[in-house]
Amino acid sequence: MPIRQQLFTLRRLRLNSQACHAAAATAGMMTRCLSTPARDAQAQASPPPLYAWNRANLPPGFADDSECLTRFSKSPSPDAEAPDARRRRIFILGVGNLGRLLASSLFQFQKTKTQLPRITLVVHRRELLEQWHVRPGIVMTRGGEREMSCFDVDVEWWTEERPQRGPVREPGGGLGISNLIVATKAKDALPQVDRFSRYLAPESTVAFTQNGMCPMWPPQGADYVARRWPEGDGPNWIACVTTHGVTSVKPFQSVHASQGSISVGSVLLNNRQQQQQQPGDSGGDSPAAYLINQLTHAPHLDGKAVSRGELWILQLEKLVVNSVINPLTAILHCKNGAIFADATLTRIIYQLIREASRVLQALVSNESISREILEGEEYDSNALLLERFSFDRLRAMVLDVGHKVRDNTSSMLQDVRAGRPTEIHAFNGWLVETAALLDPKLRLPTHQMIISLVEAGAALRRVEVEAAARREAASRASYSEI
Repeated sequence: MPIRQQLFTLRRLRLNSQACHAAAATAGMMTRCLSTPARDAQAQASPPPLYAWNRANLPPGFADDSECLTRFSKSPSPDAEAPDARRRRIFILGVGNLGRLLASSLFQFQKTKTQLPRITLVVHRRELLEQWHVRPGIVMTRGGEREMSCFDVDVEWWTEERPQRGPVREPGGGLGISNLIVATKAKDALPQVDRFSRYLAPESTVAFTQNGMCPMWPPQGADYVARRWPEGDGPNWIACVTTHGVTSVKPFQSVHASQGSISVGSVLLNNRQQQQQQPGDSGGDSPAAYLINQLTHAPHLDGKAVSRGELWILQLEKLVVNSVINPLTAILHCKNGAIFADATLTRIIYQLIREASRVLQALVSNESISREILEGEEYDSNALLLERFSFDRLRAMVLDVGHKVRDNTSSMLQDVRAGRPTEIHAFNGWLVETAALLDPKLRLPTHQMIISLVEAGAALRRVEVEAAARREAASRASYSEI
């Protein structure tokens, strides 16, 4: 779409009353917070059982006589494991860049343990299961060196399709899933958890690794659990904030482009976990603490455990970084560092940060939302949070991160190049909708412009993005005077 036509469309879409815009955005925010009626009805009806396909369920010809078959025969299936081994098994759902990084790191960490917890990679397509068993293993390139790992982990495809060949098994052998890392894209995280909810119990821990805000934060988290586990016997929910830069090469192959860190903490614990865990306690050998310990001690991750309140704050900060770097690089089709190397884009970057700062400061000032999360934390003082989310501090943070990942390709640009849906609504869309929920007068014109350009699949030059921002600002200024 030509830039002139894009700008015309943008201006036309913006000619709505403030009241209508705020109402629509607020309705959208509440819909996402409280789930959709269709999803709730489906959850209450209980999802159907799934079948865990492995190599033995594939047609003849897939590595029947290969080394892969020997490895598979030595691997005990989850339903044949001892209870303690089953408790330690870690399932990783999603084998994109982050799933590969976590799997390879956990694999190396577990190789150093005397009691080896097994890893199960869960793929979303049968073709990936077939590809794995033709050539098993994850290749992660670091510093120009290729590292092969995970060649003897278990790989499964979970589907409603009953296998016609080999053993018929459910995930976890039908005995439940103790540790599940959800490494899918943000939009797929909760729908996938819905599919597997029948296999999650109070002893289960689910870790979300997505960019954007974890869907289990108040108030939507407790509502989600109450609808799906009305007896209060749902799993424990934790989340990760990662700053690693990982670029995809092809299926099961990635480049660890920049070393970062991973922060892990609890988001929502069930009653049993809360009773076991005293204030200030890490949780000891509890289900949630086990998975947190695995993630924070695995090599190459530079992991650390953080408090619930600090995790929330870190996710909000990472959201600001993602809302700047990801969409601009996706629109301009450039490396991360390019958007900071051109003075033409500085104004847009600062506008995005300034608008995000206003939203986050309004959010932490809303005690009905922040008090429950930050109770007992060092950030009980509102002044400390307002300073942490100030424009000056967020700007310094974004510029610092941008320098560190300057040679990386953002995940959103990788999605655009691969023809996949982007996570623009998990980043900039979350800020726009949260602003409308907190204060209908809190407008984010630059973020809305960026969302429109990404959704339109625009591929622009730097001067065109700057021109779009100026014209959009002028259009809004003219409209506000009417």
